[in-house]
Amino acid sequence: QVQLVESGGGLVQPGGSLRLSCAVSGTFFSIYTMAWYRQAPGKQRELVARIFNNAITNYVDSVKGRFTISRDDAKKTVSLQMNSLKPEDTAVYYCNRYPAFDDCWSQGTQVTVSS
Repeated sequence: QVQLVESGGGLVQPGGSLRLSCAVSGTFFSIYTMAWYRQAPGKQRELVARIFNNAITNYVDSVKGRFTISRDDAKKTVSLQMNSLKPEDTAVYYCNRYPAFDDCWSQGTQVTVSS
């Protein structure tokens, strides 16, 4: 029974930064590959970034060089530092394991990039 709670979203101007955080409950957090996903209205959910249990990371091409995913196994948290934000980054952001567990999706956190 894994629970995921995202926070840190908000309204930011283009070029600004936000840091998202995901608090994860569960006994075996340290062995999971964790990920951030996002979904814009009318669009399919996409994988944004993932971090393996050995700290190796992968990013979708559109955010490379701007976003950084990290994990703190002691605190059982996953973070997404987002810099140089663009309007096309506007979406609801979710954390989940990779591959995602469909029964673990939460409300996510809204990120809106607009002037």
